[in-house]
This record gives sequence, C-alpha cells and structure tokens, in this order.
Amino acid sequence: MKIFEQQYIAHRGLFDNQNGIPENSIPAFQKAVDMGYGIELDVQLTTDNKLVVFHDESLKRMCGVDKKLMHCSYKELMQYKLINSEENIPLFETVLQIIGGKVPLIVEIKSEGDWKSTTKLMAELMDSYSGVYCMESFHPFAVEWFKKNRPEILRGQLSTDYFKDKIKRKWYEKIVLTNLMLNFKSRPDFIAYNHQWCNQFSYKICRKIFPVENVGWTIKNQTELVNAKKVFQVIIFDSFIPN
Repeated sequence: MKIFEQQYIAHRGLFDNQNGIPENSIPAFQKAVDMGYGIELDVQLTTDNKLVVFHDESLKRMCGVDKKLMHCSYKELMQYKLINSEENIPLFETVLQIIGGKVPLIVEIKSEGDWKSTTKLMAELMDSYSGVYCMESFHPFAVEWFKKNRPEILRGQLSTDYFKDKIKRKWYEKIVLTNLMLNFKSRPDFIAYNHQWCNQFSYKICRKIFPVENVGWTIKNQTELVNAKKVFQVIIFDSFIPN
C-alpha cells in the first residue's frame, strides 16, 4: 500500500461538477493525472455488458434522467450528458488508457445490479493493465471474490456507519456491514471507512486486532485532512486541493 500512502487519492478524479469537469469524467481523470494525484473511481455494468465509470445507482443527479444505470445499454447512455458539460459517461477501458499507469488507481466495484459479473469483467480488464491498482467494494462478497480469484491484488472493504448515514438497508444488514462482520470471509488488505465515523467501536477494534491498512474517505477540506491523518494511512479527497 506504500504507493497509495505517498499520493493523495482524488475521489472520482479531480472534478468540479459546477464548472464543466464532472466527477468520473475524462477531464476529471486527466486533471488528476496532470497534477500527480492518485485516482479513485467507480465501475458499473450496462445491460449489454459494458463496464462504465459512474457512481450513482440512478442517472438523475448527474444526467437529469430518472433511470437506473443498470437498466440502460451503453448506446442509450451515450444520449445523456454529465452535469454542466458535454461529457458522456466513459467506458472503463477508455479511462484506463487515460490513466495509463501514471498514477495509482483504486477501483470501486459498485454493488448495484449483477455484482459478480461486474467483478469478473473488471478483473479480466485489469489483467492486462500495467499500472498499480487495488480494488474495493461495499459488497463483502466482491472482496471475497478477489481473495479467491485474484489473491495477488490488494483488496479493500468499504464501509461506514450505515445507521448514522441513514442508508436504506434492512436492519440486520446495517449491523453486519457497519460492524465489518464479514471480514473473516473476505480478509481485506485494507478497510476504507467514512472518516466521520472513525471512532465507531467495531472499526476501532478492527484497527487494533487486524494488521490492515486504513483508508479514509472522503476528506473535503484541509482541517479534515489534518485530523484524518491521525487515523488513516491513505487519504481519499475531493472538493479542495490539499496542501
């Protein structure tokens, strides 16, 4: 994880949604590369098995269309523009060409839709990638899939306090995921936790018992950065340029 410690990681690229550089867009990734920041991005699968880079389950916030991405083909997605820009939702393969191994990369596998097919396709595409990368997911079984099928690749369990963040899940799922209760199966190399809840009891216990790297997301100003570095070895940021 050393290379990820040495460079701050730009969340969804170095973006500015209000000024024509949307998150998870080609310009955002190019700007992060140009400025020497690592990159975190999100991958999802279309109905025609194209892996695209996009965060939300719905297209509404970023494209103004009330549809779920998992229900769209890539051709259909090409009709829509990302917020305040002429940019389209990019193919993962295109983004990899832009990054080209110049900076470290964190790939988040989204759990929406067919997570297993998304995971397999992402792994196959990354087999020929020459740069440094790791994977992460909120879905413990996607992390476990990498443990079984790509054990040489660094893998991370994403989590947060599902109760405090008011995430829509069944109550027992919130308990399991907040408290990282499936780590015994997925054996992550790092835990990426919402920095706001770094004192959550189970996460504090995990930091003491298991020798894993701690990744903090998402740091949004310099004060948060200073405080986060007391806990986390790897920093994922957006909305400001770190000193």
